[in-house]
Amino acid sequence: MRILVIGSGGREHTLVWKLSQSSRVRMILCAPGNGGIAQTARCVSVNPQDSAAISELVLQEKIDFVVVGPEAPLASGLVDTLHATGVGVLGPSKNAAQLESSKVFAKDFMRRHNIPTADYRTFLDSDSAIACLKSAETHYPIVVKADGLAAGKGVIVAQDQQEACQAVERIMVEKEFGSSGDRIIIEDCLKGVEASYIVFTDGNTVLPAAASRDHKAIFDNDKGPNTGGMGTYSTDDILGPDLEREVLQRIIQPTIDGMREEGNPFRGILYAGLMLTDQGVQVLEFNVRMGDPECQVILPRLQSDFAELCAALCQGRLKDYKAEWNPGAAVCVVLASGGYPGPYARGKVITGLNMAEEDKRIALFHAGTRREQDRLVTDGGRVLGVTAVDQDLASAIMAAYEAVNKIHFDGMQYRRDIGAKGLK
Repeated sequence: MRILVIGSGGREHTLVWKLSQSSRVRMILCAPGNGGIAQTARCVSVNPQDSAAISELVLQEKIDFVVVGPEAPLASGLVDTLHATGVGVLGPSKNAAQLESSKVFAKDFMRRHNIPTADYRTFLDSDSAIACLKSAETHYPIVVKADGLAAGKGVIVAQDQQEACQAVERIMVEKEFGSSGDRIIIEDCLKGVEASYIVFTDGNTVLPAAASRDHKAIFDNDKGPNTGGMGTYSTDDILGPDLEREVLQRIIQPTIDGMREEGNPFRGILYAGLMLTDQGVQVLEFNVRMGDPECQVILPRLQSDFAELCAALCQGRLKDYKAEWNPGAAVCVVLASGGYPGPYARGKVITGLNMAEEDKRIALFHAGTRREQDRLVTDGGRVLGVTAVDQDLASAIMAAYEAVNKIHFDGMQYRRDIGAKGLK
């Protein structure tokens, strides 16, 4: 098989890494890739948003199927364009991708199909939103969300009225997230424990992946602003058999069935961000692709051939694929540039990677790196994902941080409590 992976982050490095382990894969291209991906795949400097250039590349290289990593190309309709070339694509159509690209669409969809989620209201202007926030019926904390894509940063949990009004100003007036803030949602703040649940689907068959738990905030103990994700872990007991069955029956299957019934069949990877509350499981949000850094702990636990999974999904025969998962645990610690998620410097020399990879339990996934002659330097906010797989969570945590301690670049920051929630 000849495969093209779209994207340039840690998720895409993980996808390339896992695909390369298949005996059926002859060649992997990545557009545009990064410094780490280039060690495994041939990177081509094509913009993921340029669907015409991607289509041309697919035809020139005789690509068998395409795996789309990030959300923006999915939201802009890359899959629809590629389907016209006859190539298989792991990813949903533009209409189906609205489950992520529009929070208003997703919340309205969940309401129509009785999928459990927080109560909400939609606003088209800041004055109406602020009036709602100042009304006696509004209780705090509360959640303010930009409608469109915002790189995982368009959700603000406001503890009081002042903070909530400032969030509306940032999103709708100052346009911190551009046109994504033309509409907002204000919703009740759910209390409980978060979990990430990801499934593969060809529109009919649903194949669950191992559950995981993300750490969004920049600092330990979930303090500070949200990021794209500072680390994650995966174990079988994040949900457990009974809770997983409930999620599949009350959330996942109604979503797949509902999208098909509404004329937007969902094919690809569906990610449900969940809150495990005292009143049951509720949906925080949907994503329509593999999470980042969730991908960095889920695929290392997959023992089956990932290229076969992708091919089966693209060809509508996922029911014939059997997935086997490592019963242990995986932990990913993200190493970020100093200043992230705010302004940060690039071009810092990275050392210690060879030492870290001497441990066979460790895999390093590049997110924001580039090659400068014989050196590897930083080139993004999230720079590296250090993943460890071991027999249990405590052992995986220890292995991951032992590897982290061998790596260095100026300004390197990371959380020191990734996976600690799973030990309690």
